[in-house]
Amino acid sequence: MKRFLALGDSYTIGEGVAASDRWPNRLAALLRAEQVEVSDPEIVARTGWTTDELSSAIDTAAPQGPFDLVSLLVGVNDQYRGLEIEGFRRRFTTLLQRSIAFASGAPSSVVVVSIPDWGVTPFAREQRRAMLKVADEIDAFNRVVRSEVSQAGARFVDVTPISRVALNDPALLASDGLHPSASMYRLWVEQILAAARAAVVGGD
Repeated sequence: MKRFLALGDSYTIGEGVAASDRWPNRLAALLRAEQVEVSDPEIVARTGWTTDELSSAIDTAAPQGPFDLVSLLVGVNDQYRGLEIEGFRRRFTTLLQRSIAFASGAPSSVVVVSIPDWGVTPFAREQRRAMLKVADEIDAFNRVVRSEVSQAGARFVDVTPISRVALNDPALLASDGLHPSASMYRLWVEQILAAARAAVVGGD
């Protein structure tokens, strides 16, 4: 049985949805449906975590590798708290290297998912956050993520465009008006599946 470690924040722990609807759990189930024997994910994630907080939590949890698949989705809380982007780059790169180490040093076994755009949500409007400003900042953070992932040789999956569809489709949001619903996570998994399959069994 292949082992799966999922690292992140609210998007990985699935704030507002059932455990079975978290995207890492859905992904594992879909891989098994395709005869790729993957265990349910070991998850190190919590709502609100920044890159620093995730790194500290990994120290505490001390996951025991090696893992055949490692996912990383983090950064939205760095953006939300107004942390500067070069500091984010350093912290994200450290997390990426830790992810690769958990995957026996194989970058191709690491799948990094882009930061969703929460600026389209009702929560952002309640916070009086300008949608275009949030979008610009999310795009800037994601450029860092994509660049670092490319340099490291890991796999990058862009779900940010899907997150923006929620502007006109409230069914894609959980009841809190901020986090993705099970329906959005299903769309994410469709996007992530090919990269995850390749990470586990090999290939492009």
